[in-house]
Amino acid sequence: MLTIQNLKSKIAQSPYQAYVYSYPHKTAYRPISPPVYLPELWAQQDRQALFLYIHIPFCEMRCGFCNLFTTVSHNEDFMSQYVRTLQRQAQRMKAVLGNASFARFAIGGGTPTQLPIQHLETILNIAESTMGAKLQEIPISVEVSPETATEDKLKLLRSHAVDRVSIGVQSFIDSEVLATQRRQSTTQVEATLTRIKEMGFPTLNIDLIYGLPGQTVNSWLQSIQATLGFQPEEIYLYPLYVRSLTGLGRTDREWDDIRLACYREGRSLLLSEGYTQVSMRMFRRLEEEQSSNLSPSSPSSPSSSSSPVYCCQADGMIGLGCGARSYTNTLHYSNEYAVGAKGISEILQAYIQTADESFDYAHYGFQLNAEEQRRRYILLSLLSDEALNCASYRQQFGSEVYADFPEFSEMLALNLAIKDEDILQLTEFGIERSDTIGAWLFSEKVQELMQDYELK
Repeated sequence: MLTIQNLKSKIAQSPYQAYVYSYPHKTAYRPISPPVYLPELWAQQDRQALFLYIHIPFCEMRCGFCNLFTTVSHNEDFMSQYVRTLQRQAQRMKAVLGNASFARFAIGGGTPTQLPIQHLETILNIAESTMGAKLQEIPISVEVSPETATEDKLKLLRSHAVDRVSIGVQSFIDSEVLATQRRQSTTQVEATLTRIKEMGFPTLNIDLIYGLPGQTVNSWLQSIQATLGFQPEEIYLYPLYVRSLTGLGRTDREWDDIRLACYREGRSLLLSEGYTQVSMRMFRRLEEEQSSNLSPSSPSSPSSSSSPVYCCQADGMIGLGCGARSYTNTLHYSNEYAVGAKGISEILQAYIQTADESFDYAHYGFQLNAEEQRRRYILLSLLSDEALNCASYRQQFGSEVYADFPEFSEMLALNLAIKDEDILQLTEFGIERSDTIGAWLFSEKVQELMQDYELK
């Protein structure tokens, strides 16, 4: 329940209790009975500006902090089976959607560039030839890693009009990277980033993590300075979250909490270097923002800009692949989720054995009633620099924010947000507590489902 006492209690704790980036959380998903027939579901949606997302669940290594749906247990035969299954799913989904068009496209994972180049090309062809996405006309983002972003794969991506490459570097300090059970060297990272820059991708995004074992505020700033040397258009600063069933989560280590100090110093440095803050985690170079006129799309309208800010949480998303999620305004659905190797393997095997007709149904997910739709809209708006526009909320839902959630105004009293006419925006203090505020906005139903979820 949204109460001032509840929020005060959360604010008094560490800002880093749980990672909040969307709503509802995937651990609130459950089996759907009876399954939802997708042609009927998508017939009720605007299908003229969809987001196509393809998930590749393969990595060269399992990082100690990672709780994503990905596996290192694979060979080329298994990858071939996965790609063939994805092709079957795409064919069924294209029939479901009928005359649809796509405003953006992303390949995530895992690590898409872990695929052999012929399979990576097949994935691009699935998007273009099977799904009908016009790759030369829409923003395209692909996740890569230092080890797999080879020259031939980068050339392939560039030839298919990929304009955004995102790479998880995490740290430029070798000892910090090693402590996360990640194999990469700073020399390798620098060579890969140089290669990406030379290829001329319009947008380079670099991910960094603060709070790593052995990290200090000074070494954290060294990593940011090294990042700035490559002039990335986007930088994401992620706090380390140590989660169940991950490599770091299995250790007995006590974590020194320097994360808030790292966040503040990192934010200050990036702002002084000409970056603007989009959310708690995302920073964009100011001249890039001004020249491209990029603006965050509203949670309910993923195509409100011709070149929307990269985001994989908007409604109107078609997810293909075993770990992908799809979003309509009333239903979020996916396959089941796991972190442990055994659970992931079982889910992947079930996906590969899925009969064609089964792809026409949503079997697992979360159905959003009117209240959950409102909470989602508020959360996605408020946690970005877009802010919560109360007039837009009124137009969308036919009601007032403060009438629907009267406790919401208490954020003003706690200096978490400021109100300017119809705009409610997080303060600097509120932004750094985004994950706390986000969790506070979860409904009781979602919180109960998350607490009862048994992680595989």
